[in-house]
Amino acid sequence: MKRILLFLLLTLFPLLLQANDDRPPVRYDYLSKPDVQRFIKMMHRRYGFSEVYLTRVFRHARLDRDTLARYTGKFKKNSTVGSWERFKLHVVNPETFKEAKTFKRKHYRTLRKAERTYGVDMDYIVGFLGVESRFGNYTGDYSVLDALATLAFHRNRMQKFFRNELKHLFLFAREKKYDITKLQGSFAGAMGCVQQVPSVARRFNRDFDGDGASVWDVEDCIGSIAAFMHKNGWKKGMPAAVPARYRGGKRFTRLRTSHKRMLPLKSIKKAGVTPSRPFPWNQAYLVKTRNNTHDDLWLGTRNFRVLTRYNNSANYGVAIYLIAESLR
Repeated sequence: MKRILLFLLLTLFPLLLQANDDRPPVRYDYLSKPDVQRFIKMMHRRYGFSEVYLTRVFRHARLDRDTLARYTGKFKKNSTVGSWERFKLHVVNPETFKEAKTFKRKHYRTLRKAERTYGVDMDYIVGFLGVESRFGNYTGDYSVLDALATLAFHRNRMQKFFRNELKHLFLFAREKKYDITKLQGSFAGAMGCVQQVPSVARRFNRDFDGDGASVWDVEDCIGSIAAFMHKNGWKKGMPAAVPARYRGGKRFTRLRTSHKRMLPLKSIKKAGVTPSRPFPWNQAYLVKTRNNTHDDLWLGTRNFRVLTRYNNSANYGVAIYLIAESLR
């Protein structure tokens, strides 16, 4: 699960961070790097890949400087997952809510099947699809091979993680009989309508319509997200969050907000925070979304933490919640 949690920084709705065409990928001699040669020998020895095939693939791989720039230097909060203002601009808006309703009507039978099979709420499945790919319409146009080769073999703050994902990319492509050089996805190698890095795709991808599992098939993605929610303890019928009010101006600083640590509800109320709707639980995640002019507060339930286990961002969780709420 820790490996899945690391994919917190990786993906998020390609509209938030569209491909930067200022510096396209360039040719690079990966085979001259000792680390690449060791990787080739490991993949041959441990997983039975042909060294000729591996060599040919690395001759094809290019250096993506824009992707590398995202993971080098000092980490900046929201640099890869987007500020709340960007979420409001691109994701949490009337157009998305309208598209969510259309998507739910179109795929209702599959959503209902997922809800019954995994004991989750279909509106949140729709929320995931909306945030990750605008309901399957934006799945990324980066070369997954270029992105992961770049991040696996050039120094960056998550190099170990990306090298493992490159290994899984080779395994994923072989299992699916895909041409590894043709796969496209996000700047960090996440693929499909729910933006799964290769290790997550191999674990959670489901064949939900009987024609073979595909991370690009919307119906399979519905099953995949439902399986993820179930695996992480989703409680059907429990809202992920409730909006809250607070006293004392337009910025909230009286308590530390976090989507990882629950606080006693008594402590939250003592700090001047009150839920806008009944909140029958004695603990909550106190979550803040920062607007240009003010802060909004939310009381998150245990289901909110399930949302952020897919992408470790409070903004991400609130965005899914709001799309789901728009379908009520």
